[in-house]
Amino acid sequence: MALERIRARQEWGFFRSLWRTSPGLAAAWWTALLARAALPPAFAIGTGWLVQAVDRGDAVTGPLVLVGIVFVVLQVLPPTHQAISSALGSRLSAGLHERLMAACLGPVGIGHLERPELADDLTTARDFDLGMTGPPLTIGMDFIAGS
Repeated sequence: MALERIRARQEWGFFRSLWRTSPGLAAAWWTALLARAALPPAFAIGTGWLVQAVDRGDAVTGPLVLVGIVFVVLQVLPPTHQAISSALGSRLSAGLHERLMAACLGPVGIGHLERPELADDLTTARDFDLGMTGPPLTIGMDFIAGS
């Protein structure tokens, strides 16, 4: 019951569309997202380990290497994730365009395009893609990752 409600949500459909559009980029996007979430606590733990080693007079090589690697990854990962987000958003936008075209051109004739509810949906899709009602997906994917 709860799982069905979750799968019925629009967010679930959005993330499913990401995977259908580009499985490799979607996997890289999710991996970078999880890494960006895990690295700040790892940096804090490594810093604590380094301070403890200095305080006790132990060897600092291990903790210093850990803190250095985590720090460098913390600096490199955000722009990399932004590039992945942009590429994934571009591919998702193209994939949604293809699906929209197939839905519009699939039925014979143009009578289905004159239905008011469909016209509203097509207008909303066009306005969104042009960036009139929100950022285009090439930009928006980075905002989604940051949220």
